[in-house]
Amino acid sequence: MGVITCIEDLKSLYKRRVPKMFYDYCESGSWTEQTFRDNTSDFEQIRLRQRVAVDLENRSTKAQMLGADVAMPVALAPVGLTGMQRADGEIKAAKAAQEFGVPFTLSTMSICSIEDVAAQTDHPFWFQLYVMRDQEFLENIIKRAKAANCSALVLTLDLQVLGQRHKDLKNGLSAPPKPTPRVIFDLATKWRWGIEMLQTKRRGFGNIIGHAKGVSDTSSLMKWTAEQFDPKLDWDKVKKIKEMWGGKLILKGIMEPDDAQLAVDAGADAIVVSNHGGRQLDGAMSSIKMLPSIVERVGGDVEIYLDSGIRSGQDVLKALAMGAQGVMIGRSYIYGLGAMGQEGVRHSLEVIHKELETTMALCGKREIGQLDRSILNVPKDFQGEWAD
Repeated sequence: MGVITCIEDLKSLYKRRVPKMFYDYCESGSWTEQTFRDNTSDFEQIRLRQRVAVDLENRSTKAQMLGADVAMPVALAPVGLTGMQRADGEIKAAKAAQEFGVPFTLSTMSICSIEDVAAQTDHPFWFQLYVMRDQEFLENIIKRAKAANCSALVLTLDLQVLGQRHKDLKNGLSAPPKPTPRVIFDLATKWRWGIEMLQTKRRGFGNIIGHAKGVSDTSSLMKWTAEQFDPKLDWDKVKKIKEMWGGKLILKGIMEPDDAQLAVDAGADAIVVSNHGGRQLDGAMSSIKMLPSIVERVGGDVEIYLDSGIRSGQDVLKALAMGAQGVMIGRSYIYGLGAMGQEGVRHSLEVIHKELETTMALCGKREIGQLDRSILNVPKDFQGEWAD
């Protein structure tokens, strides 16, 4: 292994060390993957403005997210099957986030359970909720998140219907992997991953198996999951979940100003401008292109975060300068986790922090709160002109 200088270095290691089905699960979008690609390439259209002869002593990337101090305004996004990227992956990522001083978000579809992560960390984390048809399960998982002292509930709104990801279907994605000849051949080349996975008991969906009615093993889980995402989720249900939760609520999956306003009206403490990393509605706009219109509509009424497409500290800076108060990273830290475990997550955060801090200085700014559009060159047609 050479020197890690950028997220791409971690991605290269990740590809070599993680089974193909889990690499593909992370590194893919729905249908043609147009939105998946646009999420990253659209950041490249934004240029930076260099400023000089500015006093750059005492620089700081410190900020706040939902009233809590953070080392930089970057949270680890909820990612399903994280514990299949590396044994006990959610625990390792949560520990790295805690040590660095940024929020970690645990997915409903995690391998390690809420209780597992709470037992292994001593700092509150965020919990991401998918709304299921099973009302008893829904109420119980919210109670479990409360009992674990989770400091915010991240309610994902854009997965009422599951987008099709071709690679997952072709790979026969499952947790744990089914021992087909092709999978066995691939696993034989990923011995480090396999040895670690054999040493943990956490290889199924820990938040669901044993907690959902009739789900006692992996085979019964797949049928339950396929039927459970609630297509009836609407704003009235969002309000009811907020009442049930009673704490800070983040609504994730906002891509239109009208929905941003409805999120504010529903009592959100923060919203996440996100297209699910290009994994749901292919052909949707990138998150960074939709951010300005959402900031214009509800900026000042709610904290606005951006998710989807962040691969560097410069991307973080661009999102903040465009009006976001924070960002969430998914693939960027998963690359590190799969490549090097907890140390790899730390590396991914260090890389992003270094790029953010250095770029901020070269743009003539010392603090996160000073970032605004004045440090950017944004194409006049960046958001596009579309017929009604």
